[in-house]
Amino acid sequence: MKQVAVILSGSGVYDGAELHEAVLTLLAIEKAGAAYQCFAPDIAQLHVVNHLTGEVAEGETRNVLVESARIARGNIKPVTECDVNAFDVLIVPGGFGVAKNLCTFAVDGDKCTFNNDVLSVCKSFARNKKPAAYACIAPALAAKVYGNHVKLTIGNDDATANGLNALGATHVNCVVDDVVVDNERKLVTTPAYMLAENISQAHDSISKMVNTVLAMK
Repeated sequence: MKQVAVILSGSGVYDGAELHEAVLTLLAIEKAGAAYQCFAPDIAQLHVVNHLTGEVAEGETRNVLVESARIARGNIKPVTECDVNAFDVLIVPGGFGVAKNLCTFAVDGDKCTFNNDVLSVCKSFARNKKPAAYACIAPALAAKVYGNHVKLTIGNDDATANGLNALGATHVNCVVDDVVVDNERKLVTTPAYMLAENISQAHDSISKMVNTVLAMK
């Protein structure tokens, strides 16, 4: 049975992991006959967003690991405990938390900084040539991890694509229910909610990504 490390970035599309993408990822892994362990960095979120109004909740603070535990039903570990040798595959669902908490791409674009612990884990999978998959905006992280004109996608948004290219990637336009595969790097990316207009489209996107990366040797 393949073992999958899943890195979450909080809980909620505007300031953490995109909930639908995260849950659909875990479901697809299990349906494919693999097992997963969730991880997240033990850090403060960039900010907290009121998901009813879309506005920043001034004065409120939340922890990325604690919030991610909501999705994982408490079965989660600090990302510093993710040992690449214990896993076959890495998957990073999207959500603004990836671009706000795991890195600062949402704020700083191609001048963004990256969480060192998350970057270290992601690079360890790349260095050991283990398959990895990144959904939605998470390819911003993959662009930094792989560089060297790695092929990836966030869909078809020109501004975002240009930002990823500036980080060293080669963006490939992609429709919502498809994936872009860089076979040399063993990397799979999909647009998910960068393009998805409903949970069914997100399901098609995430399922194809998970099944594709799990099929890699």
